[in-house]
Amino acid sequence: MSSAAPTPSPARRLPLAGVLRVGRPSDIWFKPALSVVVAVGVPNLTLLALGRLDLAMYTMAGSLCALYAHNLPYAARARALAWVVLGMLAAVAVALVTASLTSSAVVLVAVGALLAAAQKALCDATRIGPPGPVIFAFISSASLFTPQTLGQVPGHLALAAAAGAWAWLVGMAPGLVRPHGPERRATARALNAAAAYAEMSVAPSASAAASTEASPTASAGRERARAAGAAAVHAAWQSLFATGARSEPRRALERLVVRAEIALAAPADTDPGRLRSWARDLRGTGPVPRVEPASAADELLGVEAERAAGRRPLADRLGPLLPLALRTALGCALAGYVSLALGVGRPYWALVTAASLYQANITLTWSRGVQRVVGNLVGVLLFAAVAPLAHLGPAALVLCCLAFNFGAEALISRNYWLGSICVTPMALLITEFTGFQRPGELMTDRIVDTVVGALVGFAAAVAVTNRRAGDRIEIALDTVERAREHTARLIVAERPAPGALDAARRSLAAALVELRATADAAAGEWWQRAVPTERVLLAERTGHRTLATAVRRQGLHALEGTRA
Repeated sequence: MSSAAPTPSPARRLPLAGVLRVGRPSDIWFKPALSVVVAVGVPNLTLLALGRLDLAMYTMAGSLCALYAHNLPYAARARALAWVVLGMLAAVAVALVTASLTSSAVVLVAVGALLAAAQKALCDATRIGPPGPVIFAFISSASLFTPQTLGQVPGHLALAAAAGAWAWLVGMAPGLVRPHGPERRATARALNAAAAYAEMSVAPSASAAASTEASPTASAGRERARAAGAAAVHAAWQSLFATGARSEPRRALERLVVRAEIALAAPADTDPGRLRSWARDLRGTGPVPRVEPASAADELLGVEAERAAGRRPLADRLGPLLPLALRTALGCALAGYVSLALGVGRPYWALVTAASLYQANITLTWSRGVQRVVGNLVGVLLFAAVAPLAHLGPAALVLCCLAFNFGAEALISRNYWLGSICVTPMALLITEFTGFQRPGELMTDRIVDTVVGALVGFAAAVAVTNRRAGDRIEIALDTVERAREHTARLIVAERPAPGALDAARRSLAAALVELRATADAAAGEWWQRAVPTERVLLAERTGHRTLATAVRRQGLHALEGTRA
């Protein structure tokens, strides 16, 4: 390794093209959309019938937990949703107790910023997935600015807990109809991603006379397809590891994921059509497609070996996230204080806007900021159009909120700004559960807080450098090299332990996925040493060659056969 001091990477151009591009919806967009409508609707309609819609703020805290963990198998989802509910209750408890002890806006903003930073770090460390820490920050910040007495806190927490229990039931209910649905979807994604890579890998050989100018573009496209395929396969294994006992449907899914691994290792000898056919069969409720066993013993012993390895301790995963947590704390606090200085009555909106920006690097944070501002401004106009309808009565208010809940989840997977168009009027209408307010004042506060939160939040991201991003690349490179060497030793071993090569192969694949994610995150960060692009590409290529060799050593290649 060179002893020369690394050259810091400069500030990169912030993108505008493509930031607002509308993509394809998530394949399960309707699941969180319907779940949140049921989870929010039942408590709110009950409060409406009781004439206590003013308590909806507390039930919303528990109900919105239904947005989480839809990609997880039900055994893992049960645990994850329980932790989400407990985490929400803890945040709300801190907020309500603080609100009951002080009315100082300065103190409330500081507590809100610290909560947002803790929520950001924990959500990223546990990889809970969308919607991430934003929902936690929204609820806890709003709770901080809700007038409260200490004696009311237990009752309000009880309402949140009851709604959280209902959200847990709503999240688990689909398992009664399709108990292996999440694992089937993850396996289908892996098969489709592997098929896409196989198709791209075969295409260049059929057009060897292509112009030299197109070759780099085609090569980059294949690299991206391979990385996407490896990530999808890794996600499928993670989904299967979380399912508990190895039932027969799970064993059948394991064999299909192995076929996706084979396609990535030997794309020229893969039939993409067959992979896509299996993926289509997994989308329904029919039986899992049966394929030949991946080994003579019909056992994937490496699966159990990898499950036994466990995950890194939470403290180790939190360490690299400290710069992001510091950005969140600083940005949220400054956004709240600027909003207070401007005389805005709801500084927590600026705080939440800042909290919503922070992504893996500055470039992604900038993109999220543009999306947030555009979505919120359009959402304010939508609120202006809907407010007269919502003000017809409490029932109309509740129904409008439910419609925006559904719309937000239906649109947000296409692009964040589209979802924000529905989130903004929903947040404005929630403030009216305690009584109708003047739309003009609400709209003005929301616009000011959105602009303040976005500008101040991004400035904090630029000010707080993340020099650990470069360190994480070095760690990821070392991890890939160790995993590759371990796999290579097992390949040449005369009789490796049962399942050892299987587990080593997947460990190497996981390390390659982590390296690509780490490199992508560092590539969009400012004021750090330059990303060692050539070393990363070399590690990826040698790692994938070792994976292909491991497939041949295990004899899996022969099982796949030639393309039909």
